[in-house]
Amino acid sequence: MAMKLVLVIFAICRLLVTVGLTMDPAELLRLVVDGQLSLDPSDVETASKDFGLMSRAEPLAVMHPASEEDVARLVRAAYSSAKGFSVSARGHGHSINGQAQARNGVVIEMSGRNRAGGRRETAGGVVSEKGLYVDAWGGELWIEVLRATLEHGLAPKSWTDYLYLSVGGTLSNAGISGQAFNHGPQISNVLELDVVTGKGELLTCSEKRNAELFHAVLGGLGQFGIITRARIALEPAPTRVRWIRVLYSNFSAFTKDQEYLISLHGQPSSRKFDYVEGFVIVDEGLINNWRSSFFSPSNPVKISSIDSNGNGGVLYCLEITKNYDDSTADSIDQEVVALLKELDFVPTSVFTTDLPYVDFLDRVHKAELKLRSKGLWDVPHPWLNLFVPKSRISDFDEGVFKGILGNKTSGPVLIYPMNKDKWDQRSSVVTPDEDVFYLVALLRSALDSGDETHTLEYLTNQNRRIFKFCDEAGIKVKQYLPHYITQQEWMDHFGDKWPLFYQRKMEFDPRQILATGQRIFTGPSSVSIAGHDQL
Repeated sequence: MAMKLVLVIFAICRLLVTVGLTMDPAELLRLVVDGQLSLDPSDVETASKDFGLMSRAEPLAVMHPASEEDVARLVRAAYSSAKGFSVSARGHGHSINGQAQARNGVVIEMSGRNRAGGRRETAGGVVSEKGLYVDAWGGELWIEVLRATLEHGLAPKSWTDYLYLSVGGTLSNAGISGQAFNHGPQISNVLELDVVTGKGELLTCSEKRNAELFHAVLGGLGQFGIITRARIALEPAPTRVRWIRVLYSNFSAFTKDQEYLISLHGQPSSRKFDYVEGFVIVDEGLINNWRSSFFSPSNPVKISSIDSNGNGGVLYCLEITKNYDDSTADSIDQEVVALLKELDFVPTSVFTTDLPYVDFLDRVHKAELKLRSKGLWDVPHPWLNLFVPKSRISDFDEGVFKGILGNKTSGPVLIYPMNKDKWDQRSSVVTPDEDVFYLVALLRSALDSGDETHTLEYLTNQNRRIFKFCDEAGIKVKQYLPHYITQQEWMDHFGDKWPLFYQRKMEFDPRQILATGQRIFTGPSSVSIAGHDQL
């Protein structure tokens, strides 16, 4: 206890000297009494980097909050200080370009909250069976939310492919996977939030209460507030999944079928798939790689066994699932056959497996463990995620999949469409101005394999070439999980939404304290804020 107090006092003194805090140190001691303000080198090092491993920014300190009030107190301290200091919330650290870093500021380690602290009664959140929702701490991982809700026979409706991401992290972006065509992104399935604004106010918001803040925070890239609690809509959870993959050598047939399948979102569950994704195969190694271990080892696939002549050696894989349980098990075969009859895939390329629902949702984590065992997880990840308008996806295929990528890639290339009407346009997210748009996700890893095409420099330059191609071809893509350097680039990204985005920033974080790692605004201002010098 004595050592903890010494570290806290040291951290406070460092902040006093660095950012000119104007309040009494005794007040700051009370600020951190419930949690911990850490200067531990290991904490600082962890907060200095992220999954992307392409940037590093060292904070002055790391806070481990015991409650949402700890978060509010820290932000109020930043808001009240003479010079201001940046505060960033960090979940599982899965950002790519330093978005959750806070150079010379404080990083709040949301995922490590004291299990006994605050209002949370159980790991994963508090479930209401009657209300069909779960209240989850903002730093909770989705895998923990899944486990908690399954104990009640329930589950969230919309997911990400990887579940070891924080609730607050995905909701600050959108949160997408193959269910988004039907249920929308995760931000379309939130009923209520508790948010700490850039002024240090702890507010509950929803569509009917503090609605402007609610819509601003969802997809808001952490610019308007820190999510400390999210009330997430639930549905009865299936027990099993029929997981199907089929291959295409013709891109038009592939996209036509994907667009047909997502058009069925309004149909009864028996007449649609529950999940629609896809990926591009530009080299033979990819189809049996970590993302595609579905095929291997019992039924490995070789590109050479499928006729792709005249298609640049590129194949496309449609990935679909049908959820079921004991009550629908007898009809699952018939429903799948009826849906597959409408599709134009290579007839000999149907690959099917059945597995528990939780195993399907957690499929990427198993691949993560394999990569970690080979030392291939903690490497740079120059990922690029783009929303591409439906009207230009064929041009993108010709220029990127069959052109820029060549015949090698060092990671999965996902492609699947979504319905724009499933996205609430009041949120801060920006999507293409078409009824249907595609996610194209190039999830590559930079490897020290001796192959130039796997190096970080090569892959980063390839990303630039893709942007240049889209710009010259007039393909109006929008970045998902966006990363820009200048404010003008951000203004171009948000387009018509920029004035509202800026207005919301000035209302909820006027000193530009929050999430400075996004590089949207210049950072904390040194303007004195009268009337806000009390914790």
